[in-house]
Amino acid sequence: MWFRNLQIYRLPQNELLALEAFEAQLAAHVLKACNATEAKSAGWVPPRADGPLIHAVNGQWLLTLGVEQKLLPSSIVKQTANERAHSLSETQGRKIGRRELRELRESVFLELLPRAFINRRRTYGWIDPLNGWLAIDAASSAKAEEFLEHLHKSVPGFPAKLIETRQSPLAVMTTWVGEGEAPPGFTLDQDMELRSAENSKVRYVKHSLEGEEIPRHIAHGKVVSRLALTWNERIAFVLDEQLHIKRLEFLDILREQSEGQAENEDERFDLDFVLMTGEVARMLDDLLEALSGEAEKRT
Repeated sequence: MWFRNLQIYRLPQNELLALEAFEAQLAAHVLKACNATEAKSAGWVPPRADGPLIHAVNGQWLLTLGVEQKLLPSSIVKQTANERAHSLSETQGRKIGRRELRELRESVFLELLPRAFINRRRTYGWIDPLNGWLAIDAASSAKAEEFLEHLHKSVPGFPAKLIETRQSPLAVMTTWVGEGEAPPGFTLDQDMELRSAENSKVRYVKHSLEGEEIPRHIAHGKVVSRLALTWNERIAFVLDEQLHIKRLEFLDILREQSEGQAENEDERFDLDFVLMTGEVARMLDDLLEALSGEAEKRT
């Protein structure tokens, strides 16, 4: 169990979350298959086949949001509705108005929906009650918000908050690159994106950060909006200006720690999960420190 992205939220540290009560609340919102007239359905599913809704190991929780979505391209609906509108126009000798065409498209959509293919996907979330983290394995903000929305629906008042740091990632990453030096525990890698005030972008992939070109861009007002980093030679990732972590890669030195320790697939899953969550929690602490810590809460 290795996450590939992290959309991170802060929880109160040492929050007393009762596992059984929490799981009971999720159980009231499990995934149900789309019925004939539903385009989408979402709900909780067990992270492991035939397991509980919360996979808990060493005080760390793994949750999974399942989504079923019917694939019915709008172009097919539009084409079918237009063909029927044309047929009606010819047989009745009149022009089909906008309102009637819109109603015809809605009717076609409901008619075709039961025959649409179904796409199934999962989004994983990790809750660390001790260190106060909620991390969602989602590359897009929309999927993270979907997960969080269902979590709030299932557990009213769940205290997940967006993280605010004393210094913005945008300003700090620009300083790191401009000075050619990462904070303690981190190294600068060779992928980066620069953005101007007019939103023009310059992207570097596997490109040396040395030389005069990049400092010249920064001197002309561009800022670093995405930056590849490695933490303690154990985890590589890309940080963006919104504090989203993408392209998360657990390096060989870390993966080797779990090699040969598990006797079966279930044990291997748990060992990987414990190793991942422990390392990521420490990395997030170091990352927040590099950003001068969390901003004080406003009263």
